[in-house]
Amino acid sequence: MTRIRVAGFTISLDGYAAGPDQDINHPLGVGGTDLHQWLFPTRTFQRALFGADGGTTGIDDDFAARGFENVGAWILGRNMFGPIRGPWPDMEWKGWWGDEPPYHVPTFILTHHARPPIRMQGGTTFHFVTGGMHEALDRARDAAKGHDVRIGGGPGTVRQYLRERLIDELHIAISPVLLGKGEPLFEGIDTRALGYECVEFVASDKASHLVLRRRTP
Repeated sequence: MTRIRVAGFTISLDGYAAGPDQDINHPLGVGGTDLHQWLFPTRTFQRALFGADGGTTGIDDDFAARGFENVGAWILGRNMFGPIRGPWPDMEWKGWWGDEPPYHVPTFILTHHARPPIRMQGGTTFHFVTGGMHEALDRARDAAKGHDVRIGGGPGTVRQYLRERLIDELHIAISPVLLGKGEPLFEGIDTRALGYECVEFVASDKASHLVLRRRTP
């Protein structure tokens, strides 16, 4: 059965999931990279991004690895694909991750501006969806073929799916960092009223990991 999941989504102590002023030099906004110090050294991240052996193991790596299990498709907001706003000036930009992104499955980008699919190395194909969040989810479910759909962000995209109660499980990593400003994850979201409850809480040296799950009506 396909589940809709958010995994490895990191917020600061003051609730921000990204720093301000995202641009080509600050993919996660100013200060946003500091949020992910729990993730970068892990064996899972090192293998997924660089194909490297080694990396840390333990609680952080366990959660990172769980995030990739059984994933058959991804959904990303346009900012998670790149810093370009408005119509595509050309077809040169192909994402933040280089020739072999870490997704390895069909990946659906929410955008207002159409663009042909991009087939990347390692099994990732970027599909650009102009029909909104529900069209993206329908297409991702079909592409996942019974596996899970992982919503990778950014914060605005996660909020859209949370408001509609479409996310079955949400793993949040709270990093011991203060950003001061940026984009908050839960702004305007009453997770309790939407039926979510915390079913797991584990702390490492670098993050507190929480798993929220939507109660079955």
